[in-house]
Amino acid sequence: MAKREVDVVVISDIHLGTYGCHAVELLRYLRSIKPKAVVLNGDIIDIWQFSKRYWPATHMMVVKQLLSFMAREIPVYYLPGNHDEMLRKFRGFRMGSLKITNKLSLKIDGQKVWIFHGDVFDVVMQHSKWLARLGAVGYDLLILINRLVNFCSEKMGRGKISLSKRVKNSVKGAVKFINSFESTVCDIAIENKYDFVVCGHIHHPEIKTVSNSSGSVVYMNSGDWIENLTALEYHDHQWSIYRYADDSVAQSIEIDKPKKKTAKPKAMMASLLRELQMQPAPLPASGISPNTEAA
Repeated sequence: MAKREVDVVVISDIHLGTYGCHAVELLRYLRSIKPKAVVLNGDIIDIWQFSKRYWPATHMMVVKQLLSFMAREIPVYYLPGNHDEMLRKFRGFRMGSLKITNKLSLKIDGQKVWIFHGDVFDVVMQHSKWLARLGAVGYDLLILINRLVNFCSEKMGRGKISLSKRVKNSVKGAVKFINSFESTVCDIAIENKYDFVVCGHIHHPEIKTVSNSSGSVVYMNSGDWIENLTALEYHDHQWSIYRYADDSVAQSIEIDKPKKKTAKPKAMMASLLRELQMQPAPLPASGISPNTEAA
């Protein structure tokens, strides 16, 4: 199968290690594309809720697929989010084509693009982290209930529904939070003369132009792989939202799961470390100019 070429792909909020993660669908998407650069924009592995009892083979397969990009010397930028914030202390770490950084500034086709996860602008995260963690557990439980509801709904010949989306859309505070988040991000991006600003965190895929008295900026959000199954793609001088639900090619890819039982966490970690044994190499020239610590 010929893979679809993409200049830059931005993926966030995968939440590997949780029941809500759609690892199989993500794996199909990753195997359907040929990217020149990959940006993992936070909450890739959900360290908050990581459990030794739940790490399916498909979750490890996603990790190995990302490692395969590195093996082919495709630049991979990992920007930790709040759920994998433990990795922020490794800012500046580089191995092969992998670079861990807290924020990323790219110059693409002469335009400045600012990329970061976005939790720094979440008031709850900054002042009540315990409440945010509690909310994450509740969200994961809601996703589990949603799967049961959808199973029953499909058996009855009805379509799928998203309980979490209905809750968000029905709570005025949630809508107000999203609007406030986007406004704050865009105001700072405009002040710093960026043409584009890219976030994750709020699980709300979006591309729109936001203006204030000082100028305008294109705001983009990559969404998530829990509910929306979306990513951002840059190709042919244009940004777009990728939606798995609209991709019949990716959906047709067969995923052969390992027949043997899932290894114990210690064995899986040893396997992952073996996968990481590659020689450091400079990032290949890709026509994209990175500045990982620009404001």
